[in-house]
Amino acid sequence: QVQLVESGGGLVQPGESLTLSCAASGFTFRNYFMSWSRQAPGKERESVVTMTSNKFGGIINYSDSVKGRFTISRDNDKNTVSLQMNSLKPEDTAVYYCHARISGFDYWGQGTQVTVSS
Repeated sequence: QVQLVESGGGLVQPGESLTLSCAASGFTFRNYFMSWSRQAPGKERESVVTMTSNKFGGIINYSDSVKGRFTISRDNDKNTVSLQMNSLKPEDTAVYYCHARISGFDYWGQGTQVTVSS
C-alpha cells in the first residue's frame, strides 16, 4: 500500500525558511518520479517542483514562482523527499502535497499547511 506522509508545515514570517519532508512507503521509492504541489485557498492545485528518479537522470523542474528559493532533495536510502523553502512570501501560503507517480497512477499525501504571514 502506497503511503506518503508530509510533515514540517507551520506558520512563519515573510523571509523565513521552512523544510517540508515526505516519508514514502509501499513502493520502491528510488525508481519513481516524485514532486511537490500546493493548493492555496480558492485556487487550483499547482505543481511546485518535480524530480525524476535517478534512473531517468534525477531531472528537477521548478515552477517559476519558486525557482531560486525552493530546493528539492531525495534520500533513496531513507525513502524521503524534502522541500527546503527559503525567502518565503505570503503568496507561498498553501497546503503542500507530496506526490508520486507509480506505473501511471498518481498518489498524494494528506498535505501539510504552510502559512506565511507577519
